[in-house]
Amino acid sequence: MFCFQCQETAMNTGCTVKGVCGKPEETANLQDLLIFVLKGISVYGEKLKELGTDRTNDAFIAEGLFATITNVNWDNARFTALIKEGLQRRDQLKTKFLATYKGKTGQDFNGPLPEAATWFADDSAAFTDKVESVGVLATKNEDVRSLRELLTIGLKGIAAYADHAAVLGFHKAEIYDFMMEALASTTKDLSVDEMIGLVMKAGKTAVDTMALLDEANTTAYGHPEITEVNIGVRQNPGILISGHDLKDMEELLKQTEGTGIDVYTHGEMLPANYYPAFKKYNHFVGNYGGSWWHQNKEFESFNGPILLTTNCLVPLKKDDTYLHRLYTTGVVGYEGATHIPDRLEGGVKDFSALIAKAKNCPPPTEIETGSIVGGFAHNQVLALADKVVDAVKSGAIKRFVVMAGCDGRQKTRSYYTEVAEKLPADTVILTAGCAKYRYNKLALGNIGGIPRVLDAGQCNDSYSLAVIALKLKEAFGLNDINELPVSYDIAWYEQKAVAVLLALLFLGVKGIRLGPTLPAFLSPNVAKVLVEKFDIKPIGTVEEDIAAMMSRK
Repeated sequence: MFCFQCQETAMNTGCTVKGVCGKPEETANLQDLLIFVLKGISVYGEKLKELGTDRTNDAFIAEGLFATITNVNWDNARFTALIKEGLQRRDQLKTKFLATYKGKTGQDFNGPLPEAATWFADDSAAFTDKVESVGVLATKNEDVRSLRELLTIGLKGIAAYADHAAVLGFHKAEIYDFMMEALASTTKDLSVDEMIGLVMKAGKTAVDTMALLDEANTTAYGHPEITEVNIGVRQNPGILISGHDLKDMEELLKQTEGTGIDVYTHGEMLPANYYPAFKKYNHFVGNYGGSWWHQNKEFESFNGPILLTTNCLVPLKKDDTYLHRLYTTGVVGYEGATHIPDRLEGGVKDFSALIAKAKNCPPPTEIETGSIVGGFAHNQVLALADKVVDAVKSGAIKRFVVMAGCDGRQKTRSYYTEVAEKLPADTVILTAGCAKYRYNKLALGNIGGIPRVLDAGQCNDSYSLAVIALKLKEAFGLNDINELPVSYDIAWYEQKAVAVLLALLFLGVKGIRLGPTLPAFLSPNVAKVLVEKFDIKPIGTVEEDIAAMMSRK
């Protein structure tokens, strides 16, 4: 195996025996083979776009990319099934393309095709033989490899957000068209400028996708509101829901209403507490625990069933702890866990198994008490725009620091807690994603009633932070987003954070600090381009970075 798609990558180079995340070699290789198959589908999909339209593989490509994100799917059987289905879909698409081409031109197609569009096997043994030649290292040129992987890894994040929107019935053909264009591009010999152009186009597509998901979420559940979220527990049995999928949240709340079972969020599902549509449920208690990497301990102490709707699912240390209470759904998979099947068209998922399990479980063990405040998405902050602008003009707020992104296990991530603690009292932190757990429970106070930590929501709600920045630029009459009193100190872990980063670069944001480390998939030359063009820089010491951010004009 060779995997370097997440921030935990061994020695910041690549995992070659087993992923630091826990991913076994076989799983890593099957994921590489699935990406290879998706490239083959995309080759024909892109060609068919020139001849007509074919939308039959949009959802499959998005779900396939999503399944390979760090900490989503650990089930080799599921990947094998996806590969087999992908090969069947690719060959059906090939047949359609050849027929369409001949119908349009009157000739048989005899152009060159990449191996991803022609290779076929139908048994697991052949898959094992093939994976060694289709992984990341199959691209020998380091800079070409870096640009291809930066694009592919960004695509994975885009696919995750597109899948969330699709679940709520929101689609945009241009997003799926770009996925195919980008995947197919990695089978071609392109110039550096062409590859960089595609990376920037991925940034635009990431913005469009997050905007679509924002529209989907707010249309279905209303705009997030400033909310005080309980972090204690009650004495009823409970179900804990983690991940990002709000449709699963809605259906779980409806099916548990009146059962005597409470529902709690965990990790990136915390922002579900901010949506008006969910507040009407009296058995929706609040949030339990912190970010994803604490789950081995927190899932154990919760005592009741746990539903994983998306990433991040950490491997269990011992299967005899809470595996019998672990349920997965959607793209998530874990061998030994109970998988809740997808809803049929027009139907709902059946969570009766979780409900039955919860009724025989003790209440959650209390691990903390109190509350945290969130719900500062763009609609809510813009409602306070006059107050915010006045605070900036008066000097009460000197600077905003965007500390969005991911949390992670490395001790060096204490940097973000220390930055939050040591930032001057006239600064406001804008956050989204699970990075917030490094500081959202600190007593940082407020500035004239404006909390010093404004939590916009999940990682995809980084879009809200961009909207807020663009509106502030307009309010202050500025020409450049970089003229705002805003600094960016971003934490990343997995591939959705890469999509967010590309979105910020597309929007023209410069001077981003990125940590705890720069991505291993950036070759020295590609990293140099990003530094020169966008002034991306690694984090430094807490004191030096705060001083630099506060002095930036």
